[in-house]
Amino acid sequence: MANSKSATDDPNLRMAAERTLLAWIRTGLSLMGFGFVVARFGLFLRELSAVRPELPVHQGSGSQWIGVALVLLGVAALVYAAAGHRTMLKRLAQGEALPVAHGWAGILLSALLAALGVFIAIYLLFVTH
Repeated sequence: MANSKSATDDPNLRMAAERTLLAWIRTGLSLMGFGFVVARFGLFLRELSAVRPELPVHQGSGSQWIGVALVLLGVAALVYAAAGHRTMLKRLAQGEALPVAHGWAGILLSALLAALGVFIAIYLLFVTH
């Protein structure tokens, strides 16, 4: 007896799409939270130098720009996740074949975060001393 349901009717596909969406949401929120912390790091250094005069005065606003970049990366991850999830649900509802995931977004995000991490390391080495 043949099963009349197509592969797109499989509830596991919908649950996998939900898990993927939730993973991207966690990533986006984490980036935004970390960006906020980094942006406030400069304020912390200024306050610390005001309390302890032997420390150098922190003049740069690099931490603010790095923090804003992280927050914007988080927002981009959330927008990408929402659009991808909507497309996936639409294709499932229409019974269309699902595309093979290439993972370019995850690779791009990883590369951007690695570059930003190197920039933060250089910033911490040269600006905060």
